[in-house]
Amino acid sequence: MVQDLTRPTASGNLPADLEAFWMPFTANRQFKSKPRLMVSAKDMHFTDADGRQILDATAGLWCVNAGHCRPKIIEAVSQQVATLDFAPTFQWGHPKAFELAERLVKWLPDGEYSHVFFGNSGSEAVESALKIAIAYHRIRGEGTRQRLIGRERGYHGVNFGGISVGGIAPVRKFFGSLLTGVDHLPHTHNLEHQAFSKGQPDWGAHLADDLERLVALHDASNIAAVIVEPIAGSTGVLIPPKGYLQRLREICDKYGILLIFDEVITGFGRLGSAFAAEHFGVMPDLITVAKGITNGTVPMGAVFVRKGIYDAFMHGPDNAIELFHGYTYSGHPVACAAALATLDTYEEEGLFQRTKELSDYWQEAVHSLRDRPHVIDVRNLGLVAGIELESIPGKPTARAFECFLKAFDKGMMIRTTGDIIALSPPLIIEKSHIDQIVEILSDVLGEID
Repeated sequence: MVQDLTRPTASGNLPADLEAFWMPFTANRQFKSKPRLMVSAKDMHFTDADGRQILDATAGLWCVNAGHCRPKIIEAVSQQVATLDFAPTFQWGHPKAFELAERLVKWLPDGEYSHVFFGNSGSEAVESALKIAIAYHRIRGEGTRQRLIGRERGYHGVNFGGISVGGIAPVRKFFGSLLTGVDHLPHTHNLEHQAFSKGQPDWGAHLADDLERLVALHDASNIAAVIVEPIAGSTGVLIPPKGYLQRLREICDKYGILLIFDEVITGFGRLGSAFAAEHFGVMPDLITVAKGITNGTVPMGAVFVRKGIYDAFMHGPDNAIELFHGYTYSGHPVACAAALATLDTYEEEGLFQRTKELSDYWQEAVHSLRDRPHVIDVRNLGLVAGIELESIPGKPTARAFECFLKAFDKGMMIRTTGDIIALSPPLIIEKSHIDQIVEILSDVLGEID
């Protein structure tokens, strides 16, 4: 007899015991004492286990850019599972992986990027980009270029390469010495000079010049790549100062250092362009993406490679493997089907243009919270915003987490990091949803200690 491990609720059967699942990035004891279980979703809303509608103000986890359970994506995934559930991409292939790569490279301007390497997540995309960067220098006869440079408060996933170049202490501190040969640029956030900036802050471009100091310390001949998020999302939505990314590009060009943009969050319309590289007018050498590439439906990550990098590997006997790297599920057919349907949805519904059209309304709405209790900064760009709260002395993160819980009680999903509320709604959002987000947050901020 099969044991029944479920319990009945208003929304169907749910697990009777939540203990076995060690949840990622979660206060497990708190969650399991009072779980927040989602059982379905559609467009801008989840439905929880009690049958309540929960407004999604975070696009799931920065990923559901086109909204939940979109028909074209559902159909594409269903058909693909029934037709070709898996095919290897080691010495074999299937049509959709090639079709998807061809479509993706056309989404960036002027044919700047010639190839795409697929993985299964943002973490894998970052790991792939770092390895490609180091290997690229080696095959060009510059094998001493192995040092990697990240940035304080940066987040680049949870693999060892990603946490090594990342700069968020709790993500790093439990896992030993990490990779050697890694340095970090200073982060760009400064409340004294930037608080309540609308869009890109005026102050801070000079912080990119710290790269010159690291070059002087190590010599350019030892530095492979610099990796940054155009907008540092997971640390609390840090908007790049005007001219900062351009200055990083200039210094990297000066010394032959590859520049990597981690666009796992900013990719696929978050700022109103397909990618932040296009929005800021700065073309890195490699771009990592994930999340919005499949609208969060099926795990997938990818690395865009600028012209010339792929070609540098294409030497030696034709039957020799050029890059000893990849994943069992690289270019998985179901993920490719989901991605192709997601790109169709973005294009057919004009969602990136929609972001541009709503960004001013979004900006004024979130900045209306600047005078609410505990708010010490509001920052925004495109359809993303960070609302920073003054921390309770001796209790970092507690105030924002209380906001998180109260927002859920009022029917809204937000994300918090430290004492910062991060907002990144699906791009299908209406002005009425923006008004609702701000109204709920205003009420919550008025209720917390």
